[in-house]
Amino acid sequence: MRDSFNEINITPLTDIFLVLLIIMMVIAPMLDQQGLNLAVPEVVNQEQIAKDTKIMNFAVSNDNKYYFDGEEIKVDDLENFITEKVKDFPDGLLIQVDDDAEHGAVVKLMDSARNIGVTSISLAH
Repeated sequence: MRDSFNEINITPLTDIFLVLLIIMMVIAPMLDQQGLNLAVPEVVNQEQIAKDTKIMNFAVSNDNKYYFDGEEIKVDDLENFITEKVKDFPDGLLIQVDDDAEHGAVVKLMDSARNIGVTSISLAH
């Protein structure tokens, strides 16, 4: 009569766990380095913002017209106007969008600014 097999060999299982442990120990430090680079904003008074920054303030109205300091800018003259003003306002562009303005009008203004070389564009509601 044959004796039954009553023992389990755990050596292969232990080998697999040790290999997985080593892989995790090697990969874990690399995962920490793939974070987002976030800049925490400083607390600044509103008066300081007005004095220190030179930002172009555009407005897009509900009838999809562009305004700079209350002056209407035509769509065809948009890139030329931004090119002239970018020297005086090096800190970027702020677009104040009306509630009923079309998305395409805002994108047109953003594309025009990017084509000129403006890298900092913000939207306000």
